[in-house]
Amino acid sequence: MEFIDFRLFWNRRVNRGDIRDTFDISVQQASSDLAQYERLAPQNMEYDRGLKTYVRTSSYKPALIEQSSERFLLQLVAIDNGWMQRDETWFDFSEVPPLDVTTIKRTPTSSRVLLGVLDAIRDKTLITIEYRSLTENADAPRTIAPHAIFYNSGRWYARAYSVEHEEFRDYNLNRIADFRRAGPTPVDVDLDYGWSHTLDLEIGPNPELPRIQQDGVAVEYGMTDNRLVCPVRLSMAFYLMSEHNLDVEPGKLHPSKQQLVLLNREIVDQTMKATRLLSKQAIRRALGK
Repeated sequence: MEFIDFRLFWNRRVNRGDIRDTFDISVQQASSDLAQYERLAPQNMEYDRGLKTYVRTSSYKPALIEQSSERFLLQLVAIDNGWMQRDETWFDFSEVPPLDVTTIKRTPTSSRVLLGVLDAIRDKTLITIEYRSLTENADAPRTIAPHAIFYNSGRWYARAYSVEHEEFRDYNLNRIADFRRAGPTPVDVDLDYGWSHTLDLEIGPNPELPRIQQDGVAVEYGMTDNRLVCPVRLSMAFYLMSEHNLDVEPGKLHPSKQQLVLLNREIVDQTMKATRLLSKQAIRRALGK
């Protein structure tokens, strides 16, 4: 039923052959499914004898699916990037418009590494990883206790306690070359205040932009009175700010390169620093130091 609804919504039409081929069922069963959908939503489709297919009516309203444009578009991106196979979706590719995705593709995340991180999270254990860091000795082993994963700008990360640094840090999954289990975690995840606490980033259009461009930015991000309040975990504020140049002082970049500005920068900076310090102090107490 969802497949019929999906095809009517996104492709305007559906027929018995579509259902038969997608679900590997008989034509008779496909006809029965179409009849059942017609009873469920009689206003949604009508049979076009010329095209020999059911078509979407002008009074159509989704009966079983959400009107999610992002889900539709992201699945197309996933197919183009090789993250999904065509037969894993319900698209009629004869009806899909030409698509191109311009990006620098990264090496896929190792399934072995991902499973190792997920197992460590579930079991609350340490793992010693070979990590290719950009800031410290390359390939130096690190012992971490991951407790969450997150995504930003095309990268997947593990949020983890670092034994060497005695604080919670982020580790790019694609830079983990290998790992081995290393015993139980010595620190409770509740001490990761940066992860468990959130902060509102107050964002607005760059005032250096012409008024008409400020209005365009406000519409694009759904701002109210040229202001957007974005709740974010303290540990992830850095990534969001970096992605949109919110961490750059106004006036340092051309306005076209910094269309958004952070309106509560001082509060954000103070809160992030204070929270990190409190977390480190709590960890040292837990370790008896």
